[in-house]
Amino acid sequence: MDTRYTSSGVRMRRHSTRQGSLNWLLLPGGPGIGSESLHELAEAMDVAGTVWLVDLPGDGSNLVEQADPFGSWPQVLLEAAEAVTDAVFVGHSTGGMYLLSTPGLHGHVRGLALVDTAPDCSWHAEYVRMTRDHPLPAFDAAAQAYGRDNSLENLTTLVVASAEWNFSPAALVAGRELLSRMPYNGAAVEWSDANFDHTYEALWWPTDIPVLRLWGEDDRIVSQRAWSDPRFNSANVMARAIPSAGHFPWIENPAAVGKAFREFSTAVLAS
Repeated sequence: MDTRYTSSGVRMRRHSTRQGSLNWLLLPGGPGIGSESLHELAEAMDVAGTVWLVDLPGDGSNLVEQADPFGSWPQVLLEAAEAVTDAVFVGHSTGGMYLLSTPGLHGHVRGLALVDTAPDCSWHAEYVRMTRDHPLPAFDAAAQAYGRDNSLENLTTLVVASAEWNFSPAALVAGRELLSRMPYNGAAVEWSDANFDHTYEALWWPTDIPVLRLWGEDDRIVSQRAWSDPRFNSANVMARAIPSAGHFPWIENPAAVGKAFREFSTAVLAS
């Protein structure tokens, strides 16, 4: 896998290349989960150009020797967009929120895809209510264990225990397998919780490039309610709800996700 680093340590790993000039930059959610979580999304994206898996410095398995790898988050994402031509950023969950917190990207991307994400932090209160309304005893036990010992092993157990919130019943086996193999990073989780998750609000909204907003109809993690604001429904936006899918919709319905990205790719190339 072709791997590149920007000057500040953003890691870009080439997943695949097809004919075409576009460079698709896939940014994971989490935080701390790593772009390995997007392999199946990359496989589902039958799009023109090159697909890259992107990790911020200090996120996932992108461990860097920096005193404060999070000090440049998330604005350092501009370096990835500037490292390629015809960049199209794709952000999943918190990754999409990081993209919308980086107004410097305007003028440096040809398109923006936002997957199961939100325009502000109001989603978090709805998520907390959901967990109270649909408790998972195994998750609660894992959370207590992680509170006593924030080891990587306990973090992994905690995330895997949340699978029933993230995936439909039919996709639970595949979902648990995905969550169990991720290179989690507790430091990134703690930084985002302390500095971003509870105060986040989009700092820009592009109206001059194609935008794809895609989400699983049954996503219980990130509410889509805040997108009803008219300013987020400009003429350049493609909204695609993926049926029978949760927070990782490409796991339950890769065909529908692939179709949406093909349509989006066509719109980007025509813009």
